[in-house]
Amino acid sequence: MSAAQRNDAEMASTVQQDTEQYLTFILAGQEYGVDILRVQEIKGWDKVTPLPNTPEYVRGVINLRGTIVPIIDLRQRFRLETISYGPTTVVIMLKVLSEAGQRIMGVVVDGVSEVYNVSANDIKAAPELGEHVDAEVVRGLATVDGKMIILVDIDKLLAESSLLAVKK
Repeated sequence: MSAAQRNDAEMASTVQQDTEQYLTFILAGQEYGVDILRVQEIKGWDKVTPLPNTPEYVRGVINLRGTIVPIIDLRQRFRLETISYGPTTVVIMLKVLSEAGQRIMGVVVDGVSEVYNVSANDIKAAPELGEHVDAEVVRGLATVDGKMIILVDIDKLLAESSLLAVKK
């Protein structure tokens, strides 16, 4: 291998180490992304068992191979217009990390879009929007293929304290 080929291979390796893959999904026409390493599986929408005394966006729970998994409607969680679920509506099962440990939670989205490789250099910080906007759940913004993608910090979005704080 020539010195130039070694340099190219090292540069490619460095580029791969500085990129992360994001699964993107659609909510109200906007594309959002979550770290693909947190995605356990993607399921079509199916009925859930509702729980009493929970916020509107907590749709209920399902039994996923013996594990009780809470299902959160992200449209309602983000205070977007509520629509009927359609054929593209899916539940993304995500691994959420908290102080109490790891758990699986499902989020209902309008549809799954793509998987993108995003360089750490291409992620920009979310702008400050004031104290009434919860920008903590936004990990950053990335432009991919000419589209702005909102990268979501799933741990902060689905933290128990964050879910209860939004309850009306």
